[in-house]
Amino acid sequence: MKSNRILLTGVNGQVGHALLSTLSNFTVIGLSRHELDLTHPEAIRQTIRQLKPDLIINPAAYTAVDQAETDSALAIAINTVAPKVIAEEASKIGAALIHFSTDYVYEGTKLSPYTEVDAVNPQSVYGRSKYDGEMAITAVGLPHLILRTSWVYGAYGHNFLKTILRLAAQRDQLHIVADQHGAPTSSMSIAIALAQLIAEWDGKRSGIYHLTNAGSTTWYAFAREIVRQYIAMQLQPALKVTEIKAITTADYPTPASRPANSCLDNRQLAQDFGISLPSWQEGLQAEMKLLSLQ
Repeated sequence: MKSNRILLTGVNGQVGHALLSTLSNFTVIGLSRHELDLTHPEAIRQTIRQLKPDLIINPAAYTAVDQAETDSALAIAINTVAPKVIAEEASKIGAALIHFSTDYVYEGTKLSPYTEVDAVNPQSVYGRSKYDGEMAITAVGLPHLILRTSWVYGAYGHNFLKTILRLAAQRDQLHIVADQHGAPTSSMSIAIALAQLIAEWDGKRSGIYHLTNAGSTTWYAFAREIVRQYIAMQLQPALKVTEIKAITTADYPTPASRPANSCLDNRQLAQDFGISLPSWQEGLQAEMKLLSLQ
């Protein structure tokens, strides 16, 4: 689509930060949470009216899954109310919207990857707030794409990759959950795909699409692959870990319920736009290379 001006939220987040580099051919106005407070609807309205973008990309979100269980008001403000306000204001100025959502809208009990038409049933405050945000956008009726992704991580920000490397440098042994399945999805893979998507999208077709790296694994196997690739690339500092043990979800209870199956079927995105993301192992390798440059 033709996008002379793009308003990008959450540029200090993992996906927002990555998008700044892949959208360099566009005029991008990137705003951090300090520059655009998504908890204040009037500030959102004024910003959009002032900047008059052609396209708004909203990767910003409240992602503290466990904390959301006791801080639901803030999660709802950012994940439900803010997307609604963004969509309303975008509609008024004739702008389109690309919004990011999550695998947490599903309950996670299906034995095969979830498709976009599968019934949703979020099991946490976070998942519910994200789904309600999706529905709020859809209700406005503007041209929009909602992209559900999963297990997002990257060389930038706070995430599973960075946590595993930090702990592996400090401890001899790690215990990682091995009965949750999903596709680790790198922020740079998302950003590259989104740049392609903008070029392919006519700005008229609306819908929900799944956008994850290809393949699936467990958090345990993901952690092992992180350590393996790190050592193979001879990155520093050296890791101390010598053993990674598999545990169950029951062994590591959390306030918010995690989907046992977070695998998302990406075929609709490939069919409608010709976009397929690389394997999760390739996505990890690319993030490792970025990490080595920091």
